[in-house]
Amino acid sequence: MDSYNSFHVAQQQIIEASKLLNLDQATTELLSTPQLETSFTLPVRMDSGEVKIFQAYRIQYNYARGPAKGGIRFHPEETIDTIRALACWMTWKTAVVDLPLGGGKGGVICDPKNMSDRELERLSREYVRAISPLLGIDIDIPAPDVYTNPQTMTWMMDEYETITFKHNPGAFTDKPQQVGGTEGRRDATSRGGVISVREACNSLGFDPTKDFAVQGFGNAGQRAALLHPEILGGGKLIAVSDSRGAIFNDNGFDPIELVQHKLKTGTVLNFPGAKQIAHEDLLELDVEVLYPAALENAIHSKNASKIKARIVCELANGPTTPEADLILFKNGVHVIPDILGSAGGVVVSYFEMVQDKSLYFWEEEEVHKRLDRKMTLAYHRVKEAIKEKKIHPRLAAMLVGVARVAEACKLRGWV
Repeated sequence: MDSYNSFHVAQQQIIEASKLLNLDQATTELLSTPQLETSFTLPVRMDSGEVKIFQAYRIQYNYARGPAKGGIRFHPEETIDTIRALACWMTWKTAVVDLPLGGGKGGVICDPKNMSDRELERLSREYVRAISPLLGIDIDIPAPDVYTNPQTMTWMMDEYETITFKHNPGAFTDKPQQVGGTEGRRDATSRGGVISVREACNSLGFDPTKDFAVQGFGNAGQRAALLHPEILGGGKLIAVSDSRGAIFNDNGFDPIELVQHKLKTGTVLNFPGAKQIAHEDLLELDVEVLYPAALENAIHSKNASKIKARIVCELANGPTTPEADLILFKNGVHVIPDILGSAGGVVVSYFEMVQDKSLYFWEEEEVHKRLDRKMTLAYHRVKEAIKEKKIHPRLAAMLVGVARVAEACKLRGWV
């Protein structure tokens, strides 16, 4: 499988986009480097009474278009380059869907699976205490990411409000609705992806009611399985996978029953009528739409030529390697890249900020309507770039995002 440093890949993508946009060297250098990096340590008293020191990071990659926006992840194998890459891609993601935001990302090197809720709460609050001057709805707005969740954001928001002596619910997003969260956030990432698939099918003449498969049956994958038939007016789910295995049924699965089985048993395995298949076989099935919603690098140079799906909609971060992108493009597979396909989450996070700021909350139908418009416009802008420049979709999406950020930098007089 392809091996590479994710931040180096992100920088190479910027260089490619910059060449197509004829950007000057100073602008390219500015866009290739985080504007602010913070590395800090967090002393946390564990339940045993022992104090452990955790390494933490927050990167505000670019704020030319607005305050930084991006998740905080708790992971034992977190690296600074991973966070740099994710903060970089968040910058283009918010720009592609035309939000007045920049990009950011944060992380703590820890193993949350071996920590109690009380320890995780102390860690979350310590994180905010360490960098509170760098946070806020007008500066940098975190959200959940790997192994963090709405409860994590609530602890962080509460700590931030305690420090600032102000009601500041919009300083963190993806919170429970009882403390300033929004309707429509839970399925926003998947809904945005399925809307993009709808637009792709309409534009390219593909049939959305044919077979589809979901790789990774976590939150995003489950909701994609449920939303695909609803938004596209049909479609037969024939294969899904999770970390424990993959299953297949040529006659199709009932998405509702499959989600209930997963929630009840913790895995998709042993679902009635399902045949277990290899993880790699799922990716190579003859389906109309494939949703990679698991880990990065799932589609790589060794298996890209075997992908038979007509549309690959990325709900995970970085599921396709650079080498695979070129192979898929050559073979006529239409990829909806992650900075577009999974952008529904940050769109509705932005809606949450707007509602928190005004203290006026919308009905779920209004959230869905606004999300649909944002994703539809973004998809067609990227499609225009594909046609105009004759480039693969990921580079086209990068082109749209980089162009918008570069323009903001120039207007500000930075370059």
